Amino acid sequence: TAARLAAEQEVENLSGLSPNPEKDIFVVRENRTTCLMAEFAAKFIVPYDVWASNYVDLITEQADIPLSRGAEMKGKCGTNESELEISWLEQAYTLKLFFLKEGHNTSRGQEAFWRLSRVQFIYDTAERTYFKDAISPGKHTASSHRLSALVTPAGKSYECQAQQTISLISSDHQKSVQLLLSEVRVQPFDITADFVFSEEHKCPVDQREQLEETLPLILGLILGLVIVVTLCVYHIHHKLTANQVQIPRDRSQYKHMG
Repeated sequence: TAARLAAEQEVENLSGLSPNPEKDIFVVRENRTTCLMAEFAAKFIVPYDVWASNYVDLITEQADIPLSRGAEMKGKCGTNESELEISWLEQAYTLKLFFLKEGHNTSRGQEAFWRLSRVQFIYDTAERTYFKDAISPGKHTASSHRLSALVTPAGKSYECQAQQTISLISSDHQKSVQLLLSEVRVQPFDITADFVFSEEHKCPVDQREQLEETLPLILGLILGLVIVVTLCVYHIHHKLTANQVQIPRDRSQYKHMG
């Protein structure tokens, strides 16, 4: 019990490091060792039906459900499969993330990668904080289909500041539920130090934005270097030509030489 309380205190302290109130840090520990870490901000966009003013037609409304701090969590770790389960608002909402590690053939031979293989979101339209006057209120499950997201080399953590969208299909008349993730840092396998992420693997969007930020600086440095080299060459050329004896082009001036 003391170990569990200490772990919960550590997670609470870690969560306090983030200035974003919608971002939380989740840690799964087994055998007194951190085996899964995840931090992100998440929001769900969930369509649901309400009656129109004539009580005959249906209107589709939209619930924006954030994953706020203070959620309950549990999870389990394995060699090749790991899970994270997060619940909030008295379990009216539950997010389940499933991770898978597997090998891939590359130009360098067999290499191991991990990925987010499945997402499941359970929500209750009877909950009145985000659902207003939903028809036939009750629990529904939205799930991903053939998901391969957050693909990362084994031994590294995944990092992405940009917003990512994962589409889920709901049991509520096949409605499309959107999961919006941002400020993501996840590592479900091979954590070598307690409460510490391994080297990050940045998502392609962040890599592109970083290149777009540094490219003008690189071009500016190259342009500055070209200008300096040009000025140096001009200065050297001007100095050499100034020291040379000027031979008159008009032959009549040769009589004054010598």
